[in-house]
Formats: sequence, structure tokens, C-alpha cells
Amino acid sequence: MDIQGAARAPREIDTSGLPMDQAQALVLDELRALTERAEPFAAILLMPAPPEGRTPAASASASVSGTSTADRVRTLKLIRPGLTAFCRGLAFVAPADVPAERAEAIHSGEQLWGCPTMATQDVTAARAWAGARVGD
Repeated sequence: MDIQGAARAPREIDTSGLPMDQAQALVLDELRALTERAEPFAAILLMPAPPEGRTPAASASASVSGTSTADRVRTLKLIRPGLTAFCRGLAFVAPADVPAERAEAIHSGEQLWGCPTMATQDVTAARAWAGARVGD
């Protein structure tokens, strides 16, 4: 019974110390691995703060240094059926100063991710929500 309970505990993915492009790639990799297990899950995503002095040029160079935006979109499209089938919820924990386009993606929920989402600045609230989604 302990093994079943552990399998249902929400997965916490901490990308808070990473640059945004690396954080996004890690989240997608982790979500792909979770969907490949073909078991119901929920995840808590601890997102990084936006970089200081963020400019469009800085954002473009960040995309060049890591996984491109197009690659991340393709990956999301590939794993979305698994998210729809197995993900019971994604709880995003983001700083207050998250850029508007990132906030929009977080709040687009099932339209983008294929499963319920919630966004908060409170990790305790995220853990409670995700735990309730998987019956933890």
C-alpha cells in the first residue's frame, strides 16, 4: 500500500534556480517521463524568476543558447495526449514578477497543457492542490 501511495504523490519539479529556457526544457522532459509511465499523476512546478534587465534581444539569445521555442512547442504537442490522459493537474509556483507571456501560458490550463492547472506564489497551496488532485 505504501508503494501505491508513493506512486500517487505529486511530483515536484524545481527549476527555480535555472535560466528560463533551461527550466522550460526540464519541465517538458520531466512531464514526458511522467506521461510515459502511463499512470495518473500531478506535478508541482517551481518556476524561476525572470532574468534581471530582460529585453527582447536577451530573450532571443536565451532561445539560441538552449532548446528553441519551436522545439518546446513541438515537445508539448507530442506529450499533450499523455498529459490529457494521465495528468490530474499542474500547479505552477511562480514569482510575482513573471512576464505576461509566461503568466498567460500558465493560466491557459487545459487549452495549452491538456490538463487542469493552477498558478500561485504559495508552494504550500500548490502542494495541497496537487495532492488533492491525485487523492494524496
